[in-house]
Amino acid sequence: MKTIPVKKMPAKSGRKEPKQVKSAKDTSIYPLRLPRSLKNEVARLSRQDGTSINQFVANAVAAKVSAMETAHFFQDRQARADFKAFDRIMKRRSGQTPQPGDELAE
Repeated sequence: MKTIPVKKMPAKSGRKEPKQVKSAKDTSIYPLRLPRSLKNEVARLSRQDGTSINQFVANAVAAKVSAMETAHFFQDRQARADFKAFDRIMKRRSGQTPQPGDELAE
C-alpha cells in the first residue's frame, strides 16, 4: 500500500511527530478543538479502553453517525407504514396454532 507523508507540524512540548497515513483515500485529517475537561475525560476513557485518543474519538463519531442513520431509517420507514394493513394482518384469524416449543421463555 502506498504511503504518503503527512505535513509535519511544529513539535510542542513532548508532542510526537505525526505518523504517515496509509492512503489519502483512507483517512483525512481534521483538527478538533475540545474543551480541556472533555479532552481529559476522553484521554482517561481511551486509556481505560486500551485505545488511542484518535481511535476513541473516531469510534465515538462512528457510533453517533450510526445512531443518527438508524433513527433516520426508522423515521423513513414509519412514514411509509400502512397502519391499517398492519391492523388487518394482526386481526386475521387464519394461520396455524402454536407448535410445541413456541412458548415464550419466562
